[in-house]
Amino acid sequence: MFHSAFHHGGRIAILAGALALTLSSGTGALAQQAVPAAGDSQLTYADIADLALPSPMVVVATVKRMSKLDPERSGPVNPGYARVYVEAQTKSLLAGSSPVGAKLKYLADVKLTPKGRVPKLKGSEVVLFARPVPGKTDELQLVTPDAQVPSGDLDMVALRALLAEKLSPDAPPVVTGVRDALHTPGNLAGEGETQIFLKTEDGSPASIAVVRSPGQAPAWGLSTGELVQIDARPPRPGTLEWYRLACALPGTLPAGAQLSSDPSLRQRASADYALVVQQLGPCARSRNI
Repeated sequence: MFHSAFHHGGRIAILAGALALTLSSGTGALAQQAVPAAGDSQLTYADIADLALPSPMVVVATVKRMSKLDPERSGPVNPGYARVYVEAQTKSLLAGSSPVGAKLKYLADVKLTPKGRVPKLKGSEVVLFARPVPGKTDELQLVTPDAQVPSGDLDMVALRALLAEKLSPDAPPVVTGVRDALHTPGNLAGEGETQIFLKTEDGSPASIAVVRSPGQAPAWGLSTGELVQIDARPPRPGTLEWYRLACALPGTLPAGAQLSSDPSLRQRASADYALVVQQLGPCARSRNI
């Protein structure tokens, strides 16, 4: 597809016909939604995780050439954005087992300047969250239209730590919701424990225990095995464990998850769940996907 005999304009036209469809079909509904340019603001940890976790490969590269595709060949693009063909020089492979060439070609959506022009990114360092193109070490497909991110717009230390956590055998499972919740009162006033059993993508066990003792602040933590970890503590913000909870749990305890029919016990379970959500804090995102 990228024959060396093609002149620059012809090569871009062929790319538009082949890869624009791939970009649109690979991102599904994402291509139809407003996607802010990555350079608009510093990405949050949740933004980074949203991009990095589903990406088979993460590449650092330098933009060498960028050309806007003709609208009739680019496929659906959001208003205020342009689909561009990019040629880049590989700097490093942060994650991924597929071979990657020294030079790369891919398509990306970039936000137009206030004057309606494509921004000048030649020479800038970018991080690419992508999947390989079978049989093409010099081509990539971004996992979302905006998955070309200027390296200055994200915390590279946090990204590297996240990629390491992603590959760890102890990585927390993907949480998809709350399955059951039950509060068990203790023998003393103000004593009790709420167990919150979570739904996970692969069906592996995960639960949160909130323990209250008289005269002490409530303690809680996540357990990811069959046994409840009595020393479990709240996850530190900016970690994969925090992301799995803060960005997946509903804001309030679903009524259908309550195992007890006793109104007072249900109220206590809801209060303990609210404590967990409050201490996790919001899952802040700057990308409107």
